[in-house]
Formats: sequence, structure tokens, C-alpha cells
Amino acid sequence: MEETLLRLEELLFPSIADIAVLSVNVNDEAVLIEAQCTMAGAGCVGCMGWSERVHSSYLRYPADVPSAGKRVRLYLRVRRFICGNALCERQTLVEQIAGLTRRYSWWTERLRSTLTAVGLALAGRAGARMAGVFGVAVSRSTVLRLVEALPDPEVAAPRVVGVDE
Repeated sequence: MEETLLRLEELLFPSIADIAVLSVNVNDEAVLIEAQCTMAGAGCVGCMGWSERVHSSYLRYPADVPSAGKRVRLYLRVRRFICGNALCERQTLVEQIAGLTRRYSWWTERLRSTLTAVGLALAGRAGARMAGVFGVAVSRSTVLRLVEALPDPEVAAPRVVGVDE
């Protein structure tokens, strides 16, 4: 059974090291993946300290990129840690899985990057329609917000400047 779970983790989350897949359930309309982080602790975003003192845990339900025409929903067990720095303004912090989650997000990083790429290619209304074809309900405003959140591209310095009379 251990080997099967390892293969599932490599298949479902190939670039994420610190995640354990607990179960996968497939029904007619969705793929439900139950997972949790395997890191010992988490870093505080306030003081940049490390904590391993668990305060509590809860479930997050980020949407992921659809698979075989079905919605993919994660049941992700995340832990809340107590920040050990007495001078830190944060008392607790929640673990984030690099490459999978970000604070306050309803989507995985894979889905966010997919929707951003659709937004870059098609913009608002057309991007929202294309996302609907993929099985992701998103508004045109959200697609545009994802594109606007991208950093500005680097502009190379001109090599030759011409001056007209």
C-alpha cells in the first residue's frame, strides 16, 4: 500500500516534496484528494522564525486543475503553529505548502498559473469562457485581475536611438 501512495503523490503532485496523499475518491463529477503536509514545522511570515509547536489544524478545500473532464478538489489538512518569538506581532501561523498553496487562496498554484495563462492569451470574457470549457467557473474580472497581478515585463535598454530632423 505504501508504494501505491508514493506513486500517487508523484503522479498528483510531481514537483511538491512535502505532501502525503491520504486518499483519492473519484465520483461522476469530481476527483476528491485528501492530503496533508509532512513538514515538521512552518516559517512565520512576521518574524521569519521557525516553529514546530502545533496549535491546531483545519481543512482547506483549494480547487486544482481539472483532470479527465472532472473537477479536482483537495481536502488539505493544514496545521496552525504557535510562533515562538515573543516580540512577533503574529501569535499563530498556518503552514503553506510551497508550489501548492498561498495565503487566502481558493486555488492551487497550478490552477492559478493555468488561469493566468488563459487570461494572457484571451483576456477577460473569452478567458472566462475557455476556463468554463476546462471545467473551472471564473468571472472575466477574476481573469483580468490575475493578469494585472503579474509583474511588468523587463524592457531592454535601446541599443540605437535615431533622431529625426
